[in-house]
Amino acid sequence: MSGVQIITVAEGDGDQRIDRWLRRQFPHVSQGRIEKMCRKGELRLDGGRVKASTRVAVGQDVRVPPLPDAAGPAPARPKVSDADADMIRSCVIWRDDHILALNKPPGLAVQGGSGQTRHVDGLAEALRFGAAENPRLVHRLDKDTSGVLLMARSRAMASDLTAAFRHRATRKIYWAAVAGVPHPKAGEIKTGLVKAPGHGTGGEGEKMRNIHPRDIDTTPGAKRAVTEYMVLEAAAKRAAWVALIPVTGRTHQLRAHMAELGHPIVGDGKYGGSGQDNLGDGWGAHLGGDISRKLHLHARSLSLRHPVTGAALHLTAPLPDHMAATWDTFQWSPSDVPADPFEDAE
Repeated sequence: MSGVQIITVAEGDGDQRIDRWLRRQFPHVSQGRIEKMCRKGELRLDGGRVKASTRVAVGQDVRVPPLPDAAGPAPARPKVSDADADMIRSCVIWRDDHILALNKPPGLAVQGGSGQTRHVDGLAEALRFGAAENPRLVHRLDKDTSGVLLMARSRAMASDLTAAFRHRATRKIYWAAVAGVPHPKAGEIKTGLVKAPGHGTGGEGEKMRNIHPRDIDTTPGAKRAVTEYMVLEAAAKRAAWVALIPVTGRTHQLRAHMAELGHPIVGDGKYGGSGQDNLGDGWGAHLGGDISRKLHLHARSLSLRHPVTGAALHLTAPLPDHMAATWDTFQWSPSDVPADPFEDAE
């Protein structure tokens, strides 16, 4: 067991989450242990308490509590199978010397966690394409959400892209199929989001609860959340194709907001009711019939200014198979709508 250590964040190690920074220093320490150290106030940054997501900066001092000694050398990362390497490479929709973009398939986690052994971060070795290091994640998508996922091909580029997301210098548009048809057909949803009270050791699995904007400041843990939405097509009153822009980037924001509006995203059992079918005369996230029960939420496009070349990048990801089948069922055609319907509406 080591003693208390004070480690200064070195040049080149800044602008990353403290849990990722710590895992690089001590690969044998589990994510669960790091989060426990944060909850108990044992892990500190310049003397202050932190969350696992707190970002470190060059020159800051990290107080690391006593840690168990590594039992021999750090275990080797499992080798990526040929099948997984082919799969993740087939997801690449754009790359240059600095940036790589995937069309992440639904059901594939972005990072490891409880019970997650197969994820994008763990497959990054197959995405080197001759680079000296694995590409790095700079933002996330939920496991069951598909679409554009950006990765940086160097630490310096990861810092630039992370800053672009944090300062909202990117524009993300999602497509979703929702139960019923929102009215009005375009608008803005503004609520607070707070994690629902947990029960048992597993808690709520990060299920978020909407609260009225007036209660945000007096609700511990609540954060302001804003989503813009627009109906692009409708199937009578049964379902609608909507475009969504997350102005803020909260956990499960789009899913919680559409459910709060009364039009949950199709296939969203967590927020839309897992046991109820919506056949046009009721509330529920499943449409029945031939419509897939998988989540119908897709990160359709991501626009940003390239940090190196300055060129405008507009990355677009085709729909996953289950959503494409639903679009065919309702005779919705992606070619019939503008790339950015919000811009055309302004």
